[in-house]
Amino acid sequence: MTSIAPTNAPSQASRLTLEGDLTIYEASLHKARLQAALEQADEDGLELDLSRVAEIDTAGLQILLLARRESQRLQLPLRITGVSGAVRDAIGFCRLDAFFGESLAQCAAD
Repeated sequence: MTSIAPTNAPSQASRLTLEGDLTIYEASLHKARLQAALEQADEDGLELDLSRVAEIDTAGLQILLLARRESQRLQLPLRITGVSGAVRDAIGFCRLDAFFGESLAQCAAD
């Protein structure tokens, strides 16, 4: 099962946790919810927890790329607060580490 759970706390970034698979079968659901979360986020931005993602494919990577681009367009910080092995492998395999920049580097240091 895949779930996205937005939460807001005063003066903290909104937080989304993705669970389950981030594949083509869930892509439209994830896209809509991520875009909505970014639109609702305040100046503190959005924290994206990917630590519970079991599987990711190129459609899932496209959703993450879209989230990063949208956060830049909206001038909001996007921080990845957790990365599963599957997500880390996919990002590394496609050499997208630099695209996610500091948002992914902070997670790697944990």
